[in-house]
Amino acid sequence: MLGIDDPWIWGVYLLCILSALLCLIYGLINWNREGELEAVEIRETAAWEDSEEEMQEKELGL
Repeated sequence: MLGIDDPWIWGVYLLCILSALLCLIYGLINWNREGELEAVEIRETAAWEDSEEEMQEKELGL
């Protein structure tokens, strides 16, 4: 078949095609995830800054 008699060569071709499909599926699933993660990081940073300000106010108030 196509002049390739060795089953290992067929396996390599098959794995290359499957890995390309897996990468394509992964890319489609995670296409816009960065925006979601960025929003979460911004909220976490804001909460951390608020807690820092509260701690500083408590230190200065004592």
